[in-house]
Amino acid sequence: MTHLTIEPSILYVGTPVALLSTVNEDESVNLAPMSSAWALGDVVVLGVGASGQTAVNLRARPEVVINYPSPDQWDAVERLAPLTAADPVPSHKQDRFRHERAKFTASGLTPVPSDLVTPPRVAECPLQFEATVVHSELDAKGSFLIAQARVVRVHAAEEIVVPGTSHVDPAAWSPLIYNFRHYYGLGPELGESFRTETPR
Repeated sequence: MTHLTIEPSILYVGTPVALLSTVNEDESVNLAPMSSAWALGDVVVLGVGASGQTAVNLRARPEVVINYPSPDQWDAVERLAPLTAADPVPSHKQDRFRHERAKFTASGLTPVPSDLVTPPRVAECPLQFEATVVHSELDAKGSFLIAQARVVRVHAAEEIVVPGTSHVDPAAWSPLIYNFRHYYGLGPELGESFRTETPR
């Protein structure tokens, strides 16, 4: 194997896409795609642009729903991608983004009430985490807000749950993956961890 030294403009090596629903200052709902999230126990660490509406909302109203779309929903995610709730559109986004406050309508997705937080869930997403932000701070360069969100309720489509349990069936659930700015689903299972709670 020969390795090249490269300088990619982004480092999205293949991470799940999430749609974050938060509440704007006028009580409307913001819905934004992101792919910088990872879990530590019941906390999901979110990385969002520091100047974006989602960051503003998370700081002012620290509730969020982390909605995970399936691969066949990539086009709805992409409909959201060039939209911003910020008005005016921030100068660094003006060449490729446009203002849109009605994100659910623009994406063709459906809001449904959450149980424990104010922002709604995305009905079409098979996996949804209601969460509250317990800590947030800027990253080392000041470009991103890093928010630690404690999950207070999980909703999962019946068809992705192992019957009679609280386990997500990894054979039934496939996240939408963002891989160097291209969308993918998962391939066939290669094996299982010795720590699995859903052995085959």
